[in-house]
Amino acid sequence: MVRSASRPPAGLPGLQERFSRLVETTGVGEDTGSRRTWHLLDTGPILHELGIEPVGTVLAVHGNPTWSYLWRSLVSESISAAESGASAWRVIAVDQLEMGFSERTEVRRTLEQRILDLGALTDELQLSGDVVSLGHDWGGVVALGWAVRHPELLTAVASLNTAIDQPSELPIPAALRLARFGPVLRASTSTSPAFLATTLALANPSLTPQVKAAYSAPYLDRASRLGIEQFVADIPVDESTQSHAALQGVSAGVAALDVPALLLWGPRDPIFTDLYLGDLMRRLPHAEVHRFEGAGHFIAEDTPYATHLLAWLDDVAAGTARRRGQHAPEASPDDASAPMWAALDEHRDDPSIAALEMGRGANGAPLRVSWRQLARRVDEIAAGLSAVGLRRGDRVSLLVQPGVTLTAIVYACLRIGAVVVVADAGLGVKGLSRAVRGAWPDVVIGQVPGLTAAKALGWPGLRISATSIPASARAALGVAHSLAEVAELGRGAALPTPPGPEDLAAVLFTSGSTGPAKGVVYTHRQLQAVRDTLRDTYGVTAESGLVTGFAPFALLGPALGTRSVTPDMDVTSPRTLTATAVADAVMAADARIVFLSPAAILNVVATRDDLDAAQREALGSVDTFLSTGAPIGARLLDDACALMPNAEAHTPYGMTECLLVTDIDREGISAAALAADHGVCVGTPIGRNVVRISALDETGAATGAPSDEAGVLGEVIISAPHLKERYDRLAMTDRAAVRDLPHRGAEAAGQGHSDQANPHQDDLGRWHRTGDVGHLDAEGRLWIEGRLPHVFVTVDGPLAPVGTEQDLETLPWVRRAAVVGVGPAGTAQAVAVLETREPSRGVRVAEAELADALRASTTQPLAAALIVPELPTDIRHNSKIDRTALASWAERALSGERVSAP
Repeated sequence: MVRSASRPPAGLPGLQERFSRLVETTGVGEDTGSRRTWHLLDTGPILHELGIEPVGTVLAVHGNPTWSYLWRSLVSESISAAESGASAWRVIAVDQLEMGFSERTEVRRTLEQRILDLGALTDELQLSGDVVSLGHDWGGVVALGWAVRHPELLTAVASLNTAIDQPSELPIPAALRLARFGPVLRASTSTSPAFLATTLALANPSLTPQVKAAYSAPYLDRASRLGIEQFVADIPVDESTQSHAALQGVSAGVAALDVPALLLWGPRDPIFTDLYLGDLMRRLPHAEVHRFEGAGHFIAEDTPYATHLLAWLDDVAAGTARRRGQHAPEASPDDASAPMWAALDEHRDDPSIAALEMGRGANGAPLRVSWRQLARRVDEIAAGLSAVGLRRGDRVSLLVQPGVTLTAIVYACLRIGAVVVVADAGLGVKGLSRAVRGAWPDVVIGQVPGLTAAKALGWPGLRISATSIPASARAALGVAHSLAEVAELGRGAALPTPPGPEDLAAVLFTSGSTGPAKGVVYTHRQLQAVRDTLRDTYGVTAESGLVTGFAPFALLGPALGTRSVTPDMDVTSPRTLTATAVADAVMAADARIVFLSPAAILNVVATRDDLDAAQREALGSVDTFLSTGAPIGARLLDDACALMPNAEAHTPYGMTECLLVTDIDREGISAAALAADHGVCVGTPIGRNVVRISALDETGAATGAPSDEAGVLGEVIISAPHLKERYDRLAMTDRAAVRDLPHRGAEAAGQGHSDQANPHQDDLGRWHRTGDVGHLDAEGRLWIEGRLPHVFVTVDGPLAPVGTEQDLETLPWVRRAAVVGVGPAGTAQAVAVLETREPSRGVRVAEAELADALRASTTQPLAAALIVPELPTDIRHNSKIDRTALASWAERALSGERVSAP
C-alpha cells in the first residue's frame, strides 16, 4: 500500500518540530523511475539561521523498528554545542523509506536497496564531504554500507549496537529466529505491533509511556508496519538469504576503512551481543570503543550517548581522532628495554631456584622450581597455546591462583603476544563476571572454581583447565584441553615471532574499591617500564629474592631475574596473611625484599606473637620492606618495622593505572610527621615520573590548570613511562582521565620548578587524572587527602576527608575513622564514622565524653559522630572505604531511620 510521507505530530517528547522536513529524491535500483519522499530531522537550516558554518555532517540512520526520533537528543545537543562554541556539525537523521514518517511504497527493500536509497538521498542533499556515518541496529549496516561506497565524502564512522557479519557457525539470536519463522513473521511484525512492543521492552525500564508512544507513532496500523516486516524478513542469516552478498560486501569494505571510528555499546543487548562488538573491533582495530555497563539494545535511551559522541566529533573536527595504522612514536635507543621473558632466556640452563610455592611440595614443604624448569615449561605452554590456535592479540582470561602455574602461563602468553586478562576474585561473582565478559576473552584458563563460574555465567572463550580433572567434570564444564595437554602439544615445537614493545600485553582490572572495576591496558613497553622502575628504585638484583604478598607484584620475580615466593595466603584477600607465613616465605627463598599491602600488614602485625625465634631471626634478615596499594599510617608502619628491624621501609604510592608513582621511606615519614600539612605524605616522584595538581573550584570540581604550586588542594595528575596505555573498551572514561591535560610532548601549565624539567618529557607526554585529591608541598612531596568523589563542600569551601580522619585517629581508642559530608552541597556538615579498638556491638551515636574528645582532636567542626562495629572496606586492600555510600548511610542514620551496620 502506497502512503505519502508526512511530518510527525506535534508534542512528541524531546522532539523539536523545527528540525523536521520532507525531501524528495529520485528512485534508484528496484525503484528506478519513481520519485520518493523522505522525512528527516535536519539541523542544517537552523545552523544557517544562526550564522554558523558546519564543519561536516553526521548522517544518522535508525534501525528496525525505530525512526529518526531515536536521534532526537543528538539533534538538539548538537545545536547547543555549536551555539556554545564547540565544533558545529550538521545532523541529518533519516526515516528510511517504508519506515517512520517517510513514504510507504510497494517496493520490497533489501539491504542493497536501502544502501542505494540512502545514496540517492545524499546526492539530492548535495553533501560535499566531511560526512560521519552513524547507525544503530540494522541501520548501522545501512550506514556503513553507504560509508564504504562513498569514500570521497567519508571522514569518520560511528555505530551503536549493530552487526555487519553473522558467523556461519552461530545461529542468529533466538528472538529473531522466531520472528522470521513463516507464520510468525507477519503476525508479529505487521499484523500486530508485537515486534515493536518487544523491541521497546528492551529499553531502560525508566522509558516513559509517552516516549514509547512516540516511537510507536508512525506504526499504528498494519500498512504502516509493512517496513518492519520487510526488515525482519531480509535479515541475512546465511548464504541463502537475498541480502547475504550485500552484507558480505559491507563487512569486507568496513575492514578496509582507515577513517576514525567510534563504537558505543550496550552490553545488555540480547540481540547484538559482545560477540558482534568483537567482530567490529577486529575489522576496525583503531576504533575507539566504549561499553556502557547497564545499557542494552536501546543504548540511545539508556545512556547520554550524544554527549560522548559530540566530544569525539570535536576530535574528528580537530584531526586528532585515531585512525587505522596510527601507532605510538618509536622509542629512542636510550629507552630500549629487554622483553619481560629476557631473564628466562638468560637463565634457561640455570639449575638454581626461580620460584617457590609454599605448602605445595612433598609433606607440605615448599615447591621449588628452577630457572631451567620454568623456562622449559613456559616454552612448552607458549608453543602449545599457539598450536591450539592462540594468536598475537588474542585475549586469555586467567582464573588461576597465584603460584608457579600462573607464573608459567603468564610468561607463555607474553612470549607469543597473547594478552593476559587478570581480574581477582575480590570483585565478587558479579564483578568478576562483568570484568571477564567486558574483556571478551578468546581463551579462559582456570582451575575448577573459575571454570565452573565460566560455565554457569556463560563467559566466552575456549576453556583450558589448569589442572587435570575427571572426564565427566571436563565435559560438564566444556573444557577443550588441559594445561598438561597444551604443554605436550608444544613440547619441542618452534615458537612464533615474539611481540613488539607496542603490542598489547595485559588487561589488569582495578579493585573496584573506587568505582566499578575497569580494565587497564598495558603494552609490553609499559610492563617492561614497570619492571625497570621497580628494579632501579629498590635495587633488585639476582640475589635479592622477593616475598610478594601483594597481587600486582606477585608475578614480577622472573622478569626481574630473581627468585620469588608467594607466602601461604589467599592473595586476593590480603587480610589472610600471617606473620608466620611471611617469615616462612622469607626463610624458604632466602629473601631480602618483602612486598605487602596495608591490609596484609594489619594482620601480620596482629599475629606477630605467633612467631618463634627462628622466624623472628629470618625477618631480621630482610633488607627492604615495601607496603603498596594504599597509604599506610606511621603507627602501623612502625609496628611492621619492629618485625623487620633491619629493613629499609618504603611505602610507594600508585594504582593499577600506574603501579609506582611516588615513594617515601620511614625517615621521610618521620620528617613529614613534623609538617603541618593535611593528608598522608606519599613522597616524591620516582625516576622520570611527574606529578601535578589540578585545583578544586568552589564546587569541589577539579578545574584548575595542572600546576606544581605548593599548598593547592586539587586532583592529582601524573605522567610516567609505565603509565597505562588506556582503559579497555572505555573510550569515554579515557577521555575524562585526560580532560584538559597537555598532549604528548607538552608540559603542564604552571611547571614552576625549572630544576624539575625532564629531558625525556617528549617520551612521557601521556597524562592521567587519578581521581585522588591532595597537594604538593614546598619540597615537592605529594600529600594524599582522599578521593575526588569523597570531597564535600562546606560553607568554608571544599573539604577532603583524610586530614580530619588522621586527627581523629590520634585518639588511642579509635582504630579507624571516616569523615563524610551530610547535607546540601555548599552547606554540608562533617560527620565522623568510627571503628573503635574495642569493637562496638552495634551502631550508636558517640557518647558526650567521646564526642568531646573527638572535637578536641581536630580543627574541623564535627556535626556528629557515629560508632560502628566495622567500617566497610574493599576486599583487595581492606583499607579503601566507599565514603560516598557511607555518607548516604550516615544521613539516613542521623535522620532517625533505623539502620544496620554500614
